[in-house]
Amino acid sequence: MKLPGAIQDVRTIKALLTGAETEARRAGDDLPGPEHLLLSAFGLPDGTARRAFERLGADPDDFRAAVDTAHRQALHDVGVTMPNGAEQQLPPPTRPGGVYRMTAPGQEAFQAAVKLSKATKPSLLRGGHVVAAVCDQEHGTVARALKALGIERGALAIAAGEALANR
Repeated sequence: MKLPGAIQDVRTIKALLTGAETEARRAGDDLPGPEHLLLSAFGLPDGTARRAFERLGADPDDFRAAVDTAHRQALHDVGVTMPNGAEQQLPPPTRPGGVYRMTAPGQEAFQAAVKLSKATKPSLLRGGHVVAAVCDQEHGTVARALKALGIERGALAIAAGEALANR
């Protein structure tokens, strides 16, 4: 990778991870998970994450509501009830400076996205890589949110590959 590409990749990774942390704080979560990575990927300038959803006729903006519903349902299933919007009222957790931490599934998704990016040319991390990586996880919030939206994970992974190929 040439130096300008490496600098762009570092900037993309920083934007992705800080965006995921912001999404986790908004939801009242201590650590970002795969759903937060995906929400952050929608904001990346390459646009491939959004285009992957749009290729299936899905609105990427609907994913946030589906995640919030999946979180509320998971809490409800263990006997905790939170009113709509309550997750936004929780105080944001603090993060030690300089260290990006994620849940184990979040780390797996991020590492898978980086691995996918290295297998493509140019080998720069893009939002579509994050989409494809989270589609590999058959359990968890992302899988439940996609199912609620009527999005098949395999079809979304293919759409992500097409969005990456047609930048």
